[in-house]
Amino acid sequence: MAEYREVKTYDIPARLKGKGTGSHDRPKPHIDEATYKSNYQASITKIDEFWGKLGRETIDWDVPFKTVRHGGFEKGDVAWFPEGQLNASYNCVDRWAFRHPDKTAIIWEADEPGQGKEISYKELLAEVCQVANALTNMGVRKGDAVIVYLPMIPEAAVALLACARIGAVHSVVFAGFSADSLRDRAVDCDARVVITTDEGKRGGRTIATKSIVDAALKECPKVEHCLVVKRTGSDVPMQEGRDKWWHDAAAAERAYCSPVPVQSEDPLFILYTSGSTGKPKGVVHSTAGYLLGTALTVKHIFDVHENDRFACMADVGWITGHSYIVYGPLMNGVTTLIFESTPVYPTASRYWEVVAQHKLTQFYTAPTSIRLLRRLGEEHVKGHDLTSLRVIGTVGEPINPEAWDWYNENVGHGECAVVDTYWQTETGAHMISPFPGATKTKPGSATVPFWGVEPVLLDPQSGKLIEGNEVEGVLAIKQPWPSMARTIKGDHQRFLDVYLKPYPGYYFTGDGAARDKDGYIWIKGRVDDVCNVSGHRIGTAEIESALIQHPGVSESAVVGIADEVTGQAICAYVALKPSFSYDSHEALVKELVLQVRRNIGPFAAPKKILVVKDLPKTRSGKIMRRILRKVASNEADQLGDVSSLADPSVVDGIIEVWNKDQAKK
Repeated sequence: MAEYREVKTYDIPARLKGKGTGSHDRPKPHIDEATYKSNYQASITKIDEFWGKLGRETIDWDVPFKTVRHGGFEKGDVAWFPEGQLNASYNCVDRWAFRHPDKTAIIWEADEPGQGKEISYKELLAEVCQVANALTNMGVRKGDAVIVYLPMIPEAAVALLACARIGAVHSVVFAGFSADSLRDRAVDCDARVVITTDEGKRGGRTIATKSIVDAALKECPKVEHCLVVKRTGSDVPMQEGRDKWWHDAAAAERAYCSPVPVQSEDPLFILYTSGSTGKPKGVVHSTAGYLLGTALTVKHIFDVHENDRFACMADVGWITGHSYIVYGPLMNGVTTLIFESTPVYPTASRYWEVVAQHKLTQFYTAPTSIRLLRRLGEEHVKGHDLTSLRVIGTVGEPINPEAWDWYNENVGHGECAVVDTYWQTETGAHMISPFPGATKTKPGSATVPFWGVEPVLLDPQSGKLIEGNEVEGVLAIKQPWPSMARTIKGDHQRFLDVYLKPYPGYYFTGDGAARDKDGYIWIKGRVDDVCNVSGHRIGTAEIESALIQHPGVSESAVVGIADEVTGQAICAYVALKPSFSYDSHEALVKELVLQVRRNIGPFAAPKKILVVKDLPKTRSGKIMRRILRKVASNEADQLGDVSSLADPSVVDGIIEVWNKDQAKK
């Protein structure tokens, strides 16, 4: 715990006190320190009263709920507001379109500067309705699954809201996934429709999305229709009877579609996340609880007010995009940004140009981006008017204090709240984070829990509660909260086994954590076999499975190693079949990287591949990844006792390969 004792504590920043540079009118924060403490206490002791009040205030209901919560962790039968009926699309679009139709709902910042546009709530309602009607004409009904494989264009948000409008369940697949990954997800969720583009644009490059979809759909017999957005206008093959242009299908429809009420516990979406068993998990989120969690965290963690312009720089293919580009901001009726490009295209000033141009008030990005921009130098930030910002946030992984300080000083100028948010795909919304007007911050600490979240530290072996401060353990949550996932598609037992059974009575986050002298939480990272690369959780088993499909590979083992830019990088150890021969080591490594890119996607490509004679195994055949992780972290002198291995000499061979690889640098 020594590393947490000397960290500087920052007070509530100037712009949250109505002070600081700039002439912007700044509203008073929603929550101060006293309000946070009283609300938090009520949220875990007067649960029904607290959440019942917020549920009624935050959501417009078609049929009011009578019961606030039901079930628990034991059977995984958690339910919130069970009798209630509502529609997510109505709550995100209609009520604001009726109240202030000309207010900007979406700012689209296209890949090329100057080519974006703004969409009002009135315009958003019309397009959502037209696409909802088009989906209905394709035979999509309440409960049907629709795959969304789109880049960061406004139609991505429209597609999600159109599905929600008719009670369909959307499943977004990140548009960097391969055809095989897309196929597996479409088959698993029984999708009947896929929505995609002719091509995508990112960082000046063109991405062949439609051709990837075409390859995937060769093995998706249940998919009947493919709706294609015209992004670049390139000539792409269109299969007669299956493929339809988005603009043609939408233009043929009426610009109003009555929202279909769904039950509170009906699924809103399925989102696939990597697991340590190789097969991606289709995490299912309910409608009411999820909407409530995202709405409240946007309002309170980002201190969002009516006229704010909110920017989350994530991709809608991940949970961050779902919660903090689409649902959370629109539940609050504010303006949200959809960013198609990269932090460094066409220059390393792109983020800050966007903030200045659109007068953004909140800015949310990954530590990976911050570390990258820090390396490129603060001169790219200087000269841009960032005084509209009040809250700047980080997401996806713990942020190292050096990057936190740089972000605070160069982007926030010491006057913005920095919110280091901890949460997961499975939690739906923020779990631990500073409150801008209420929480003093420490670089690197996620700080305090959100309403209704009771974080505890458990002994990893015994599962016993670790009391007091200045302690470390496994991070778990003591009781259910509204936005948590309900199950895994088609495999509730797996949901129980992964999250609720490792430590009975608790939700197991899979992360290690520490609690400092002030009770602040510090996230230490994964304790299972999942790598976190640039905020993308990638199961090591999934990568190993891709590598072993190469004809020359007999075994593979993947570990995550620290990386200055991406937080973690992927290091793969590969053992070859004795009969396999190859011409060049470099060519083989390229083939293996391509194998992973083709099977999963470019973001999962190993940074380093080491070809070894054998992998370290116990006598029962279990691969000792702990040893491989130590070697890849240049800690081969700290391996400890390896006598339990079936063949301890294997370790010497691996260290020799590693040392030779390092000598090439």
